[in-house]
Amino acid sequence: MIDIEIEDAAWTAALPDAAALARKAADAALSFLPPDMPEEVGPVILLTDDETVAELNARFRGKDGATNVLSFPAPESSRPHLGDIALAFGVCAAEALAQGKPLGHHLQHLVVHGVLHLVGYDHMTDDEADEMEGLERVVLAGLGVPDPYAAEHGDDG
Repeated sequence: MIDIEIEDAAWTAALPDAAALARKAADAALSFLPPDMPEEVGPVILLTDDETVAELNARFRGKDGATNVLSFPAPESSRPHLGDIALAFGVCAAEALAQGKPLGHHLQHLVVHGVLHLVGYDHMTDDEADEMEGLERVVLAGLGVPDPYAAEHGDDG
């Protein structure tokens, strides 16, 4: 059960298939559910604006400003709802442009990243980051999205 809500029309103006790309990325990431998690779970993905994400960031994380993606895991009692993922259009579009990648690829990367957070992955330590980035690479490769960390790490791939 994946629910996509498009709150900012800028997403579909720039990327008419934004909802389909987000759903496909979430489906792919959900194939890596931990063994103890029921298979019928899914997130709500909110494609919104920078202002909304900035408000969420301040309210729930105590941080000023918008960020690209926020993930809010739901309690187990809310199953099959896995949690919520919010993506800020302006931040995501600016990052994609600055990184020289298609917005659709960046959207899919951030959705995969968000879903992995909802199922318990994190990147607080180097080992956790390596594991999470490795999973992201595998999921994204299956979607035909190039390694988003390659240029960042000085790789050619």
